[in-house]
Amino acid sequence: MRQTLTTVAFDADDTLWDNERYFQMTQAHFAALLSDYTDQGTLMQRLLEAERRNLGHYGFGIKGFTLSMIETAIEVTNGQVAGPVIAEILDTGREMLRHPVDLLPHARKAVEVAKETHRILLITKGDLLDQERKLAQSGLGDLFDAVEIVSDKTIPVYREIFRRHADGTGQGMMVGNSMKSDVLPMIEAGGWGVFVQHVHEWDLEKAEEPTDNPRFARLTDLGDLKRLLEQIG
Repeated sequence: MRQTLTTVAFDADDTLWDNERYFQMTQAHFAALLSDYTDQGTLMQRLLEAERRNLGHYGFGIKGFTLSMIETAIEVTNGQVAGPVIAEILDTGREMLRHPVDLLPHARKAVEVAKETHRILLITKGDLLDQERKLAQSGLGDLFDAVEIVSDKTIPVYREIFRRHADGTGQGMMVGNSMKSDVLPMIEAGGWGVFVQHVHEWDLEKAEEPTDNPRFARLTDLGDLKRLLEQIG
């Protein structure tokens, strides 16, 4: 029996508002701080390795990223990194936690259009306080029927959220910029996964597209969401 789509969930960072560009700006500053010790390419690879190692300990978000920068600085300097450099890394992390919330093109309109015909959820991962801050500043908070800030996005997590707030993943859609977190686990859970590519993409969120899956869609931007919802019916 054909399942009707009743609920649309949106990712937050780099789907509704900019986020990754602030990480990239900080990484450029980090590279400048440590330019006497290693080249930028090597430093970024070491930082990515530290982030991958630390996800299970610190989770996603700016605080874990800042700790990974400090760890990387200690490693590439063989423990000789100066105190003022560590202090500046901490300052850059605090600055990231204060960055403005800039909505991406079509973000508000897409949420408003989806809300006219569907239940609307926000599902985002990362630091609780930072995600709450960005949602409050975005002006979108009142549009959502429910908001879930989770430590990670997995098949069981999606099933539980759509069980509690909707009619199950079989009648749900997840819209986001991460193939690994927003699309693949949602499709595996039985729902629709919609990929909206952002100009900046974190290496740890990349994955192959499930191009042969009928519940996968790729949008140029959120302005195309209305057409997709009408097509699914």
